[in-house]
Amino acid sequence: MTHRLFIANRGEVAVRIQRACRDLGIPVVQAHSQADRDAPYVHTADQAICIGPARARDSYLDVAGLVYAALATGATLVHPGYGFLSENADFAAQVVAHGLVFVGPPASAIAAMGNKVRARQEMIAAGVPCIPGSPGPLPPDPAAVAQIADAIGYPVIVKAAGGGGGRGMRVVADPAALADAVALTREEARTAFGNPELYMERFLTTPRHVEIQILCDAHGNAVHLGARDCSMQRRHQKVIEEAPAPGVPAALIDRVAESCLTACRRMGYVGAGTFEFLYEDGGLYFIEMNTRLQVEHPVTEMITGIDIVAAQIRIAMGQPLGLSQADVRFDGAAVECRINAEHPDTLLPAPGRITGWQAPQGPGLRVETHVGAGYTISPHYDSLIAKLIAHGPDRATAIARMQAALDDMAIDGPGTNLPLHRRLMRDAAFRQGGTGIAYLETLLATEGRA
Repeated sequence: MTHRLFIANRGEVAVRIQRACRDLGIPVVQAHSQADRDAPYVHTADQAICIGPARARDSYLDVAGLVYAALATGATLVHPGYGFLSENADFAAQVVAHGLVFVGPPASAIAAMGNKVRARQEMIAAGVPCIPGSPGPLPPDPAAVAQIADAIGYPVIVKAAGGGGGRGMRVVADPAALADAVALTREEARTAFGNPELYMERFLTTPRHVEIQILCDAHGNAVHLGARDCSMQRRHQKVIEEAPAPGVPAALIDRVAESCLTACRRMGYVGAGTFEFLYEDGGLYFIEMNTRLQVEHPVTEMITGIDIVAAQIRIAMGQPLGLSQADVRFDGAAVECRINAEHPDTLLPAPGRITGWQAPQGPGLRVETHVGAGYTISPHYDSLIAKLIAHGPDRATAIARMQAALDDMAIDGPGTNLPLHRRLMRDAAFRQGGTGIAYLETLLATEGRA
């Protein structure tokens, strides 16, 4: 069968998917909004189609419009990228219902992992370690909720079952504040996600964010590609990622990863996916599964030599994975910095025209971007404009290469977070490794910038 792939996304991930398709010899159809019509990646595609106005809900979030556009252009495969509809079970189902192939897991798996209560139950059944928490959704009775919290042990965190992106959650350290916190979070969940269901877990006070990358095909083959550390965060958004996760025992990763693959087999998972964990006191505890490509996938590609995007596409076409766990080898270390169009002091989004662009060059470097001199950063979308990845034979070399690359990189016009990244590469705690998820916000809070 001759395939044609429709990219239902924009920006640097669209460029990344196009590159994988060129390597595989697959023609590409690029969807774009009116705001993105002049983007370079729109013109490098074999075909492009406008899917609506700049506003995301009328273009990149329009399920029916995207499916119609894919059909109209003769596409056979639909890649959702990340963000937008990448973890929308209805979109995946509609793609398949119209005779197209969704580059990702079945809609049933997306739905299962999209509900945090159900995901937790699936993980427990598969033997994936979970934080002590409520056995199911929180009941409406405040007294019953209080009993659950007492059994878990304070502090606890109340979370929306359908939440994400750091919204729909509250930490409670005082039992007297529990009832109000639950009521507020339930209403927030109802408003933001259309689902008032909540659950509760023990709140870990000094955790790191560690995640495990997996690949599964439709023939029963499944492997893990090791772990990443994504603890350098602000406002629950990742800033720096690296692989492998420094200081986390490989034996622990292997053991937990095997239970993750068991969970995948149980739910009929196919494609790429990421299991996210909190790491504290030598233990990994499941928090959620992302049923899509991750922004930080390049650091895993750099240490394994495996093209995750190409693997996604081959798996969607029905091909076997072509490798076993014994075939996965880890080489050195890699670090990724997310370069955002942000005011360097306030760290607020800074859209505008790029008047000058200088990308770094050197051994072990990789730049993922969709912008350049003359490109206008739209206020309608995420402020991510590039990812800078550095690889080396060890972590110290990767950091040194990243430090030099950041010093060489120049972006004129809108503000960026380059100064923050330069500072963090020289930060003693980061260079030592093992900083927790609260480290960056605490650092910025001391300067009034959190």
